[in-house]
Amino acid sequence: MDIDLPLVWALLIATSVFLYVVLDGFDLGIGILFPTARSSTERDVMMNSIAPVWDGNETWLVLGGGGLYAVFPLAYAVLMPALYAPIMAMLFGLVFRGVVFEFRFKAPPERRWVWDISFFLGSLTAALAQGLALGAIVQGIEVEGRAYAGGWLDWLTPFSVMTAIAVVIGYALLGATWLIWKCEGPMQAHFRAKACLLGGLMLAMICIVSLWTPALDPQIAARWFAFPQILYTAPVPLMVLGLAVLLFTSLASTRDATPFLASLGLFLVTFAGLGISLYPNIVPPAITIWDAAAPDSSLLFLLVGAAVLIPMILAYSGYAYWVFRGKVRPDEGYH
Repeated sequence: MDIDLPLVWALLIATSVFLYVVLDGFDLGIGILFPTARSSTERDVMMNSIAPVWDGNETWLVLGGGGLYAVFPLAYAVLMPALYAPIMAMLFGLVFRGVVFEFRFKAPPERRWVWDISFFLGSLTAALAQGLALGAIVQGIEVEGRAYAGGWLDWLTPFSVMTAIAVVIGYALLGATWLIWKCEGPMQAHFRAKACLLGGLMLAMICIVSLWTPALDPQIAARWFAFPQILYTAPVPLMVLGLAVLLFTSLASTRDATPFLASLGLFLVTFAGLGISLYPNIVPPAITIWDAAAPDSSLLFLLVGAAVLIPMILAYSGYAYWVFRGKVRPDEGYH
């Protein structure tokens, strides 16, 4: 039986992107929540909770972007000119954050506020840029003759602005629930309250996106609402509802890890919904996975390397999270 290599690689890249979104998402969310901290000590704890793992989280972005370039070169050639501005903004934001991790702890207390602001702005910029890029892809990329045919600002639309706001709220929710898991005492209670507010906003944004996305393209609407497809897509909103109930009941209880896991579940279900909306296109509305794929010989060669590399990344990441498990306390940290 022949293996559909483009589809296998599409699933691998989608998995890499999802892992980046949920792993780097919570530490971007912590940066977005930085101004809500009530003291310098709380900001130290927030930073210490992600300092050992933030750089490993970004490995998945490299894998997803590099995989797109190597495996789907046509998609890369079309998407990059269409999204140069938000992608460059994202990279600058991520670079800013990396600098802050190295310099904030070494700065004298009276000047630490400069790095605090930089951490917030870098995190917010990266999250907004990712949301703008996502919205631009979902609404469709103008293509003529296998090349990008749109304008410089086609990525900036009401829909992409809405998705950017949704991504910021979602990342902030992940950050708040991560801090519930990693902190204790008054600080945990503070972010538990923030998570309740952010959870409500997140559900509102999911509803808006779910109604707006099918209106962008009749093909997307048919994938969701035509019969018999609706029989397969109906569980998606039901799972969102179930995870929302789990999120809010766990926030009202004393459970620490469950809110974070419920938030991850919401991201997973909405990511699956995005896949339903876009499949089989990798550059909506015209370029499919198979149209954009490199030759099978190249895909097979790269798959061998991925079979070695991906388990190594998973093992390293799992070990890092295991070593730094448990609560983060003010008198302990990363220096």
